[in-house]
Amino acid sequence: MSNGNAGAAGGGAFYFMGILGSWVYFWQEAEGFWLHVWAIFQGLFWPAFLIHDAFKALNVF
Repeated sequence: MSNGNAGAAGGGAFYFMGILGSWVYFWQEAEGFWLHVWAIFQGLFWPAFLIHDAFKALNVF
């Protein structure tokens, strides 16, 4: 029995790859303890802002 949630797992993996990539970028750019803490926060939310801006550019919203 399939409930149609197979595509959600692929989207979650893609989002996680975006988080990992943004952590690497922001971590390399940070200097000092608090900027590294900020880099972790930015890495968690950056992919969401990227997708939001992409949808806004495509006039989806």
